[in-house]
Amino acid sequence: MFIASAHAQTAAESAPAGGELFQIIFLVGLFVLFYFIAIRPQRKRQKEHSAMVAALGKGDEVVTSSGILGKIVSLDDSYVVLNVSEKVELKFQRVHIHAVLPKGTLKSIG
Repeated sequence: MFIASAHAQTAAESAPAGGELFQIIFLVGLFVLFYFIAIRPQRKRQKEHSAMVAALGKGDEVVTSSGILGKIVSLDDSYVVLNVSEKVELKFQRVHIHAVLPKGTLKSIG
């Protein structure tokens, strides 16, 4: 009975050295990996989208995030008016413009 408890005490006291350092290095490495996999690409997409939205001009053919195609009739600081059909103009926030289409796309789609 005394031998079992003495053997358990020596096993508990001999913790591996450097365990705390390994945990810190592991957490830093995990954050670096997460940065390159998730954070950096998302920031790049945000910069590209904001540059595209800032470069919008009257007459550009665009697609909204909801899939509506239209030609820009007028611009505001935060809104865009799209001509989607004859006598149909819709107002959208600029951030909801998904992509700029090549000129003539709306005519070719019909």
